[in-house]
Amino acid sequence: MIRDWELHKAYINGEWRRADSGETIEVTDPATGKLLADVAFMRTSEARRAIDAASDAFPAWAGELAKTRATVLRRWRDLMEEYLEDLACLITAEQGKPIDQARREVIGAIAYAEWYGEEARRAYGQTMPGNQADRRVVIQKQPVGVVAAITPWNFPLTMVVRKCSPALAAGCSVVVKPAEDTPLCALAVAKLAEMAGFPKGVFNVVTGNPVPIAQALTDDFRVRMLSFTGSTAVGKRLIVQCADTVKKTAMELGGNAPFIVMDDARLDDAVAGAMISKYRNSGQTCVCANRIFVQSGVYDAFVEKFIAATRALKVGNGFDATSEIGPLINSRAVAKVERLLGDAKRRGGVFHDGADIPAEGYFVRPTVITDLPTDANCFEEELFAPVAPIYRFESEADAISLANSVRGGLSSYLYSRDIGRIHRIAERLQTGVVGINDGTTSHEGAPFGGVKESGHGREGGHWGLDEYLEVKYLNIALT
Repeated sequence: MIRDWELHKAYINGEWRRADSGETIEVTDPATGKLLADVAFMRTSEARRAIDAASDAFPAWAGELAKTRATVLRRWRDLMEEYLEDLACLITAEQGKPIDQARREVIGAIAYAEWYGEEARRAYGQTMPGNQADRRVVIQKQPVGVVAAITPWNFPLTMVVRKCSPALAAGCSVVVKPAEDTPLCALAVAKLAEMAGFPKGVFNVVTGNPVPIAQALTDDFRVRMLSFTGSTAVGKRLIVQCADTVKKTAMELGGNAPFIVMDDARLDDAVAGAMISKYRNSGQTCVCANRIFVQSGVYDAFVEKFIAATRALKVGNGFDATSEIGPLINSRAVAKVERLLGDAKRRGGVFHDGADIPAEGYFVRPTVITDLPTDANCFEEELFAPVAPIYRFESEADAISLANSVRGGLSSYLYSRDIGRIHRIAERLQTGVVGINDGTTSHEGAPFGGVKESGHGREGGHWGLDEYLEVKYLNIALT
């Protein structure tokens, strides 16, 4: 697809464009460091043209029948399915995750496009009794307007589709700014959008320098909403930038998920769930188990099983079908992990290393850390790596206190067979999502999002569609 689709250009107003300056940014394979493509390196002027295009296209797209928008979204979804293997290979090439996980990412993107293609018809309004005999009250839902979507590198396909599908279904036009490490998937999605028949200007992708592009998107009053997935620090800056034009914002920020194993849990299930939650995408997800808490009665047995399972993991290039752990995204990610590991070692953590890593690429050895105090930096700071700190706790109250003691609150996990205990703990966990006896929580029909410094807004289900709609109240006099 890189060769046939010319994914080195950005997509603005239905045209494939180079940067005004002619500059490009290199996209490399994190498993090998080899060059994949040179992509347009754009700045403010190109971002403004994308906003112009989206603003011009918005009225007509918003005015289309919901059925018409649903039909285009369905074609988009079908094209993703047709090109599933190509898209999966593109994900593995530029992001590094094992090819089987990349295929599952494409399947997830397809599910979101399908859901919102169907949900486009269900942006229901409401009628309600008036407070006078000759009055009628009608509540309508209308698209918010031009939407800016700034997407991360860890799920370079799904995150574009998860943000844009509900926006497009609602009748919004979009400007996507993908992460500079992984722009190719966003451009591939744009190619499929072009093939599906989205009108010019409805779907735009601007690649390049994140700071001036984000500034252009946040400064322009015509952009009425910003949806962002990424770090808490960047999210906070974007919220401030959006304040001057009072934009609606949806923020999915850092997670730092707790994974709690109670002494009545099925231990083998808990270990399997922790392996999935911790090591999926080499630990580079916002819902990864960053802090594993195990009750004293089963701590030793859990640790023994978890270390053995970790040491059995195969590390390697994502295109090797036997690989279970791929590379980190870049050298900065490796340096961050090395800093956190150095701090953990200085604080007395005991390291249990996994498999050897390849000589080339941005790989980190899977590692379990025990006997680590809670004042270690990795307790508060997300690792985003295949590194698993395990902490011992005594009581139910201790588990809740430890889980809630950080500033983030995106996802959490709980393993127990006591239904009363499950409800007590789950209701007190300060997270937007709780996985109970399950190490995965992804569902296109469910509301995904965080609390505290993990952000606000929800993606998935009708809640995700509502993010891109404004509510209008009509008070109608009959005389």
